[in-house]
Amino acid sequence: MLIGILETGRPPDALKDEHGSYPDMFRALIGPVDAKLEFRTYAALDGEVPEDPHACDAWLVTGSRHGVYERTDWMLKAEELLRRAVAEKVPVVGICFGHQLLAQALGGKVVKSGKGWGIGFHDYELSEAHPKSGLKPGRVTIPALHQDQVVEVPEGGRVIGSSEFCQNAIIAYGDTAITFQGHPEFDRSFLEGLIEVRLKGLAPDAVLDEARRTLADKQTDSAGIARWIAHFIIERVGQRADAADAQANRNTAAAE
Repeated sequence: MLIGILETGRPPDALKDEHGSYPDMFRALIGPVDAKLEFRTYAALDGEVPEDPHACDAWLVTGSRHGVYERTDWMLKAEELLRRAVAEKVPVVGICFGHQLLAQALGGKVVKSGKGWGIGFHDYELSEAHPKSGLKPGRVTIPALHQDQVVEVPEGGRVIGSSEFCQNAIIAYGDTAITFQGHPEFDRSFLEGLIEVRLKGLAPDAVLDEARRTLADKQTDSAGIARWIAHFIIERVGQRADAADAQANRNTAAAE
């Protein structure tokens, strides 16, 4: 079962040797959930965006330093791929930038929020969760790093996770796509590194201090989010395969 990872951003060079690329982080996060999962990376930010949504069994879009409103050529190509994937029932998972990109691709609105930076281990209220995730409706904690937010959810999107800071934090699109504003692939050490290497002097000191406090005081539910993502993909791919087999059987019966 092949998951195509659209690499839309890269970590700072100072952190990459220790922590790997963003696709590396997703392999480490999701891969252990089920041995049948395989991964292929497409360097989307370098223009490597497939045209065929069926080139992989499912798609995962990473985070990025870029804003989706920049509307670069590679972003427009990625949006088209995601629109086609959703229309053709190919599963999509979006993380941070990927969360925003899918929303914009389907007609939503993304802006640089006046609320400023969201950094650290953030709490969200879930209205539902995948039954195999081990999570239940209620509070969930996910690493966060963003300024941009989805402020208008596209038609067909259903908000299932939110916070006071980020109202549209987890969005489900029917049974085909699920997106998260947070970063379940970020561990404590990597987020600490980002604060020191990338965010000092960029985000207000008070925001960084609060982020450090959350890293010291909280534990995340990233393992549960990993199970959610993996089983969401496995089940949706299985459903598509079953539907294709059923159609093939109908076609064979009609031809006899």
